Amino acid sequence: MTDWDTFRAFVFSGFSGPSGRPLALASFLLNDNAWPSDPASFKYTNILLHLLCGCLLLWATLQLCRNYGLPERKAQAYALFSATVWLLHPFLVSTTLYAVQRMTQLAALFVFAGMAGYLHGRQRLAQRPRAAYAWMLASLGLGTVLATLSKENGALLPLLLAVVEFCAPQTQTRPRPARLFLALCLWLPSIALLGYLLRMVDFSSNPWPHRTFNQPERLWTEARLMWDYLRNLFLPRIEGSGLYQDGIVVSHGWLSPPSTLLAAVGLLALFFVGIFARKRWPFLGLALLFFLAGHLLESTVVGLELYFEHRNYLPAAFLFLPIAQGLDALGRHISRRLVAGLAIAIVATLAFLTYQRATLWGQPEGLELYWALAAPNSPRAQNALANYYTRHGEADKADTVMRSAMQKMPDSPLLTMGYLLEKVYLGSARPEDFDWAAQRLTEQPFDAQAVMALRQLVDKVTQKGQPSWTRHATEALLDRLSQAENHSRYALFPIFLRFIPYLKARLALADGRPDEAEAQYRIAMQKYGNIDSAMQMVAEMGNAGYPQHAMRLLDQAEAIYHAQSEASLKFPRSIYDREIARIRAILQNEMR
Repeated sequence: MTDWDTFRAFVFSGFSGPSGRPLALASFLLNDNAWPSDPASFKYTNILLHLLCGCLLLWATLQLCRNYGLPERKAQAYALFSATVWLLHPFLVSTTLYAVQRMTQLAALFVFAGMAGYLHGRQRLAQRPRAAYAWMLASLGLGTVLATLSKENGALLPLLLAVVEFCAPQTQTRPRPARLFLALCLWLPSIALLGYLLRMVDFSSNPWPHRTFNQPERLWTEARLMWDYLRNLFLPRIEGSGLYQDGIVVSHGWLSPPSTLLAAVGLLALFFVGIFARKRWPFLGLALLFFLAGHLLESTVVGLELYFEHRNYLPAAFLFLPIAQGLDALGRHISRRLVAGLAIAIVATLAFLTYQRATLWGQPEGLELYWALAAPNSPRAQNALANYYTRHGEADKADTVMRSAMQKMPDSPLLTMGYLLEKVYLGSARPEDFDWAAQRLTEQPFDAQAVMALRQLVDKVTQKGQPSWTRHATEALLDRLSQAENHSRYALFPIFLRFIPYLKARLALADGRPDEAEAQYRIAMQKYGNIDSAMQMVAEMGNAGYPQHAMRLLDQAEAIYHAQSEASLKFPRSIYDREIARIRAILQNEMR
């Protein structure tokens, strides 16, 4: 990041969601402006953000308890206990120490700030109504915008505040906001969000070709996973299965597996308990409805992966308020000192588990091994476990792991590619191993992870010292996967088909066939249709020592660039113009 143009290009080049998440991207510049970088500084900033989120949640919870009519001392005690449990909960460690989840943290931070400001204004409705409405409107507006620009679930703020208002006790001493204000500022945005989600409903057989489940299957499965989230939140442990969640059993119907129906009925029961409990036990109603509303975007009809711990960072915010109220009620029947001791014991236990989990996260190889052993039904985990053994010189163990995993999960293309890669890296691969992999892949479902493994394969076989037959065998493998007449599922995916000529070009280049490499690069450029990919291909051809071929590719890249719209460019045109001129000058000098 060297100037305003590169700053703007980086911040507004996000592709993780509809908003682009520019605030989250900008926050990474607090730690570094180039890559590769030291991950420790990113984690340190995430820890500070987690502490700030805890402080804002404490303020929001305190304001909430005051608005719900609690005496000041009780409001302080409830808020302190609830926010502390959230802050020290081991289930949230992965959100904090997984650097990219700063997006989740920032969205939660602005939601908590928006809630705190809204409730601060609401507290003053009786004395200074104009100032109160100004606080509420500004907090709601700014909080929603800033949170959404960090991550899309920040758009839930109006709905979450609607839940807070819905569960608020009705008292004469604490007036409620005007119905028109609630309708326009909370319920109308909430209905719009629900309408957006309803437009995404698609019960066709294959709405997401890159997923192994359709929309009904995702909804059935998420019902089960919501209970797993609750189990981890109320019965915490040091570590779960981490990032390897591709081994989750997908629900294919209400009774497949049978726990699906039970989980769905249970969630419906929680919803109605929240609805009916709000009058007598408002904190219980709030905790349940807030948790369910917080999962509305990431755990319903959007085609995301099935399970991630970080999805609970925001929804769990008020989940521990009923425990605080329960401890308070228990204090009426037993010694207050015993209740205080119990509260301290709960917090201390969570702090110990969090310390242990953070210590494990501080040991990357140990953490990877733990995750892999904890997820025997995950192809990614077993592939990672085999890689671990291979790196440590235990090839026999790696082979045993891969063979066992392929026998247990025969439909996994990632395992197929992982096994082939293992043999190539160990130098034990034979031509029949490539034929075996090609045959399996044409019969297995599409997997983006397997496509990335194909790139790893090309990276390996194009290194110096690799026998030429491995490049020819890899090229034949790509041909078989890209031919629709072989009934390959990979031939149905544009993302894979445009990747094929690029990989073939690299193979030809490494094999000393520049004319063929140039022809394949031209096809790839046309399929990708963007200057960034095209310039990478020009650089690869030039770095291989073929400046004339690279110059011709640069001409095609420039033509693609001029045909691109402004919206499709990652950087300002001034940057591309300078880079094209620089590369052209270098190539002309080499040609002389």
